[in-house]
Amino acid sequence: MEAPVAVLVMGVSGSGKSTVGSLLATELGWKFYDADDYHPEENRKKMGKGIPLNDQDRIPWLFNLHDILLRNVSSGQSVVLACSALKKMYRNILRRGESAATQKYDEPGEKEELKLLVVYLNGPSEVISGRLAKRKGHFMPPELLQSQFDTLEPPSAPENFLSLSVDRSVSEMIPIIVDYVKTK
Repeated sequence: MEAPVAVLVMGVSGSGKSTVGSLLATELGWKFYDADDYHPEENRKKMGKGIPLNDQDRIPWLFNLHDILLRNVSSGQSVVLACSALKKMYRNILRRGESAATQKYDEPGEKEELKLLVVYLNGPSEVISGRLAKRKGHFMPPELLQSQFDTLEPPSAPENFLSLSVDRSVSEMIPIIVDYVKTK
């Protein structure tokens, strides 16, 4: 398998996606995107009111993120994306764009799909809830964390993924991910 040209750092809110993703991109010399920066204003308002996003809210946002990733990769720029990508379907959209809606994971796509390594940051809700309680100025309120755990479909075969516990320090995670990227 060729080295991934895109790394998705995923997990529920408060798992450390943005921190790990930005440091990983710096370490690899790749471009970094935080998916939260691309939420439409309607999604931000909805979450700010404590209303969980649904598929109708997320899918257009994910299509946009796929297009951003594809544009970078097509121009030769490898990327790291921090994005919750809670469902397998969402990760498929990030890999395949609109064609993901009509195909299963292991079916060949009509379009070239992104080579994507999924780095799943996982941990117990108590630990992540404690992190969220300390976070200030984010549009995602801690009250929505349980809805994210309810939606979560952890990555599984045949997805190309690496699972890391949030109990590890970021300084422990980055070398593990970099080594994994370089050996894949």
